[in-house]
Amino acid sequence: MSRVGEVTLRLVVAAALAVDCVIHLMLADVIQLAAPGGVGGGNLFRAQALAAGLAAVLLLATGRRFAYVVAGLVALSAFVPVLLYTYVAVPALGPIPSMYDPTWSDDKLISAVCEGAAALLAAIGVAVTRRSPISSRPSPR
Repeated sequence: MSRVGEVTLRLVVAAALAVDCVIHLMLADVIQLAAPGGVGGGNLFRAQALAAGLAAVLLLATGRRFAYVVAGLVALSAFVPVLLYTYVAVPALGPIPSMYDPTWSDDKLISAVCEGAAALLAAIGVAVTRRSPISSRPSPR
């Protein structure tokens, strides 16, 4: 992949994570009221926003394979639950409240598309990014 392609891929994944971060922050208070049990849905949304923001910064700062792995896992950690809680009435699981919501708002749809795209593009980033050596020091002779 060309250098321009690598930079573009990194920017697109980071942008998708940034959108995810902003939408989760915007919806956190509303979700906290709708799912107050356990740790609270709003707190889970704030944690997801923080994770997405940090993953985006890590990816932008390093562009390394590990950063793509982190970005992909963070994106999947939001994408899978949004689909699950839209189509399955999952009961509360320990401290995680039931957040079943069978509707698709504009914010939810945009967030889900960005999460899915970030996960897919991060997987591509993992595949095309060269492994960095564990140590840059020359081996002893």
